[in-house]
Amino acid sequence: MKIEHVAMYVNNLEKTKDFFISYFNAKANDGYHNKNTNFKSYFLTFDNGARLEIMNRPNMEDIDKTLFRTGFIHIAFSAGSIEKVDELTERLRKDGYKVMSGPRITGDGYYESCIIGIEGNQIEITV
Repeated sequence: MKIEHVAMYVNNLEKTKDFFISYFNAKANDGYHNKNTNFKSYFLTFDNGARLEIMNRPNMEDIDKTLFRTGFIHIAFSAGSIEKVDELTERLRKDGYKVMSGPRITGDGYYESCIIGIEGNQIEITV
């Protein structure tokens, strides 16, 4: 069994697509638009084949994304090396995204940083 894809609703579909393309080398499909419901989505594919579906529709509820709550809390990306974790974290910081922790070695031995990315969603960057 494997996870086929993960999905998230977003307010700004195009800006979110560009974020994942720019920082995480995603490749986007041409998108989907259901004209009856005005549902729109893109599938973003990453280097190893993992996929993220970003979606938008009218009248979505946009509640606060607290860091310590139940449910899905972050998405993690492997940058491939300590140097790449450092570089990407610094690039995101310079571009105005909040770095929550790191880069650092965690108590369980991972080298990672955590940022608050597009639309307040937490992203972990690891080796």
